[in-house]
Amino acid sequence: MVTFAPHPIPVVTEMGDGYVLYVKENGMLENDEFAVVLSSTGVVRHFTSTQIKIWRNATYNINL
Repeated sequence: MVTFAPHPIPVVTEMGDGYVLYVKENGMLENDEFAVVLSSTGVVRHFTSTQIKIWRNATYNINL
C-alpha cells in the first residue's frame, strides 16, 4: 500500500536533506520504504525508516 504525504515532510538522509513524497508499507515499520526527493538535486531516492530523520514537523511538535 502506498500512502502519499498530504504535505512534503522535511527529512535528513545520508545523501542530504529532502522531502518525503510517499511511504510504501512493507508489513513491518522498519521495512517501510520512503520516497524522498533530495533538495539539492531533485533526485528521488528510496530509503527505509532507519535511514531518515524527520527534522521539523509542526503537527507533532518536532523542531530539531
